[in-house]
Amino acid sequence: MTVPAKLQVSPTAIHDVLLIEPKVFGDERGWFTESFNANDFFDATRLDFEFVQDNHSFSRQWTLRGLHYQLEQTQGKLVRVVAGSVFDVVVDIRKDSPSYGKWLGLELSAQNHKQLWIPPKLAHGFLVLSESAEFLYKTTDYYHPQSEVCLAWNDSVVDIKWPLPAGISPNMNAKDAAGLHWDLAPKF
Repeated sequence: MTVPAKLQVSPTAIHDVLLIEPKVFGDERGWFTESFNANDFFDATRLDFEFVQDNHSFSRQWTLRGLHYQLEQTQGKLVRVVAGSVFDVVVDIRKDSPSYGKWLGLELSAQNHKQLWIPPKLAHGFLVLSESAEFLYKTTDYYHPQSEVCLAWNDSVVDIKWPLPAGISPNMNAKDAAGLHWDLAPKF
């Protein structure tokens, strides 16, 4: 007897970034899903990472967080949304990657249960689309503020097409608003 896969894994336009869709079991009572299982993750991806930190953020609509990465203690991230929806963005800053300089944007929501595996050495951020959102992510290394870098969210070289309505400016902190432009941002 063949057991159906618990995770559907699909490649994306960014090299090594994976879209992960866990199996959701639902009935008239609601639904259930395993949000993470180390054995299933390895079986589906063949990636052998240890997650050492879980982060959980709450943000209001049109908040933009990112585009962050660390030069030391680089973090792989498994990201998902548990309330609301976000436009999640990854930028490839690995010079030897076939997708170097490219970006990927996907909607992650509590309704679609989609997750994104983001390997180390990529810039990551998100824009909250719903009234508010709760964003969870597992990391493969610890937060290292001394080596954190922020790539400018509105860099003209990367040219991310953020789904912001006309006349709306994103809500962001000073660090994110002062992100480095592509030519000045350190790469790997």
